[in-house]
Amino acid sequence: MPSSLESSTPAVKPYHATFRSFAPGDPNEYSIYDVIYRSPITGSLLEVRHDLDALRQHSPDYWKQLIASRAGTTQWPYGSGVWAMREWVAPDLRDENVVSMYEGNTNLFWARRLGEQIGLPDLWVKLSGNSHTGSFKDLGMTVLVSVVKQMIEDGSPVRAVAAASTGDTSAALAAYAAYAGIPAIIFLPQGKVSTAQLIQPVANGAHVLALDTDFDGCMRIVQEVTEDKSIYLANSMNSLRIEGQKTVGIEIVRQFDWEVPDWIVMPVGNLGNISALYKGLKLLMELGITDKMPRLVAAQAGRANPFYRSYLNSFKEKVIIQADPTLATAIQIGNPVSYVKAVQAIEESNGLVEQVTEHELANAAAIADRTGMYACPHTGVALAVMMKLVRRGVIPKQDRVVVISTAHGLKFTAFKVGYHEGDLPGVESQFANPPVYLPADAAIVKETIARKLDL
Repeated sequence: MPSSLESSTPAVKPYHATFRSFAPGDPNEYSIYDVIYRSPITGSLLEVRHDLDALRQHSPDYWKQLIASRAGTTQWPYGSGVWAMREWVAPDLRDENVVSMYEGNTNLFWARRLGEQIGLPDLWVKLSGNSHTGSFKDLGMTVLVSVVKQMIEDGSPVRAVAAASTGDTSAALAAYAAYAGIPAIIFLPQGKVSTAQLIQPVANGAHVLALDTDFDGCMRIVQEVTEDKSIYLANSMNSLRIEGQKTVGIEIVRQFDWEVPDWIVMPVGNLGNISALYKGLKLLMELGITDKMPRLVAAQAGRANPFYRSYLNSFKEKVIIQADPTLATAIQIGNPVSYVKAVQAIEESNGLVEQVTEHELANAAAIADRTGMYACPHTGVALAVMMKLVRRGVIPKQDRVVVISTAHGLKFTAFKVGYHEGDLPGVESQFANPPVYLPADAAIVKETIARKLDL
């Protein structure tokens, strides 16, 4: 292996990160290499706990310089945006078990023209879809599959990984499992994912099972199937996913030269993503690297809005609904698994939850596209919520705002075609731009161009 790809010495002596119950009542620690997803005492989801005393042996400046020296290089495995922060993710994972496609390091795009149009000059979009499988799910899957690979190498009975998915999770799991040589089983709701999303796990050799139910139904089935410890659950209720996904918040701050933005807006469904975002940002504060938390905004489609409804009752109780069909298919979830963690993220960041209609999300994506982006419908949800909050004056126009784009628009070609052909349900396509079909006649072409440019 070339020297440029060799591992560097870890910054701290590898310690054992552990699983702990997120809810109080269980004092026990569990190995991250055990097949366990919830506390056997409290029933709560677990979370990975790190040895902060070990990490605090180094100064904030040391960590900033170390991560900057690693990310984006060819130094295995530290060039990955996730594994550049290895000591903060899975510190005792052996090099040979890291399964990475150099995920992360996605561009933070200054949405200058869009910001000027809505009166928000310091608007940025984190293009997390510019990743190996086209979504932010790669960040969590590199960690989960790497840990599973080490479990198998060390004699675990695990022989396959499985996940319920509305598309992006399945693509990420299938790709990383294929790279690791681990069988993957995918549960998808029939007819509720795009063709581009369906074909990704198929192409990567996963066992794809299309069930006659919605995502919540698939989630129930996969939890029953994975009670057999030979099949490992890879959904975001698995805390290993959160460890990778938390790096997006850290990466955003690093890209701003370690300055924290005022707001971060992201679309939410099962709520693992905003929980992870908060966890990464909190770690920066715990290590003394930053001294404030941005306000986090959870954006939901109005047709799949249980978290918004819970927010309206001040989180006094979890609202569970039957989610209606929405153009934002990946967040069509009525019973989010990571609810408790997401409540903490909103409350402790002085954040909020907002919803938008199908009409609003589709037109927000179209507005963004006309300034050079190519927004997926879920990013459209976040953009529409951000625009709504700016119009209301909730987000001051001098604030720095980051919208997290969770997937690449090319996964949702039917959404784009439907918008510009004017046949999306519940949407008036205010910025439709269908092609003009003309005869091969230069005079007619010139007349059409002149008419278009005069508009």
